[in-house]
Amino acid sequence: MPEVLREVPADRSGALWRLAEDGRQLDANVVRVAAGVRVAAHVEPALDVLLYVVDGAGLLDTGEGERPLVAGCLVWLPRGARRGVAAGPRGLTYVTVHRRRPGLSIGGAPAAAEAPVAPDAGRAEREGGEAACLLGRVCTECGRLAPDTSGIRFCGWCGARLPAG
Repeated sequence: MPEVLREVPADRSGALWRLAEDGRQLDANVVRVAAGVRVAAHVEPALDVLLYVVDGAGLLDTGEGERPLVAGCLVWLPRGARRGVAAGPRGLTYVTVHRRRPGLSIGGAPAAAEAPVAPDAGRAEREGGEAACLLGRVCTECGRLAPDTSGIRFCGWCGARLPAG
């Protein structure tokens, strides 16, 4: 069993390890899904992903049905393909590898049509109001932003449970 798996308690789920070196072109994660837990099916619209099962067994939920996952199994998940995993009775540990996604950045708002502003308008009105809070969509395990879709309870990147709310 790889060293990273020996160092982490067996009952810990979520991202156990992440590739974090600066300047890299790839992202890679070792993810453990606890026995009997299901990571909801989702679609990755922008990236192809390779998934390699390191330990345990489970099922891969695809648009065409479920496929078995066992240790040593390598699966290519093309961008736009539906994917979800369900861990078997011993749990499921896998590695995902994909092209690195650029970090989130905050840019300026698109230019709006010039409209007169009342002299007594508050600052928030003049600047377009307050931004929506996205904290409920940020995975506490890997820090990635979940899509704006109600009902998603697990991070599509690392499988960790998303914050409530």
